[in-house]
Amino acid sequence: MIVGIVGKVEHKEPTQIDINTNGLIYRVFVSLNCSGNIKQDDNIRLFTTYIVKEDSQSLYGFLDINEKKLFDTVIKINGVGPKVALAICSTFTPSSFAQIVTNKDVNMLKRVPGIGPKGASRILVELSGFVVNSEDTTSNSNGNISEAMMALESLGFKKEQIKKALTDITASSTSEIVKKALKKLQR
Repeated sequence: MIVGIVGKVEHKEPTQIDINTNGLIYRVFVSLNCSGNIKQDDNIRLFTTYIVKEDSQSLYGFLDINEKKLFDTVIKINGVGPKVALAICSTFTPSSFAQIVTNKDVNMLKRVPGIGPKGASRILVELSGFVVNSEDTTSNSNGNISEAMMALESLGFKKEQIKKALTDITASSTSEIVKKALKKLQR
């Protein structure tokens, strides 16, 4: 799995860049927001998501870890592929997208190419707990809760159960939150 790439930008287009990593050149798909912050011949470091399908292998790159988190979260939704996820990243910053999810703003989400009213509603329902991490402590605790939610979902618990279990839990790390939530869920 490729989780990051460092190198020199050889060629740049609005939604893809070619990065030379000591003689090996990778094509990386990027959002318009990311592309706008990259210049030809820059030495850059990108967080990446590597997607392997039956007929293709694609690498998606992000300067911002929150944009990668947004992309990775959105592509897990049924009916949303990498192209639509990249269109979401191109249309909104992670913080503005989190605000749209919080406000359940279907009309704003419909502005993304490839998303209609039904798709927008489904995305908003699926991502009701989407949080953007930042450096301050309140967001960090929200990030821990968000990570705990994803961990509990991967164990097979339903979102409604998880949300009930996570209410009133205070802990300094994701693992502590998960342990306390699991105790509540086992009752």
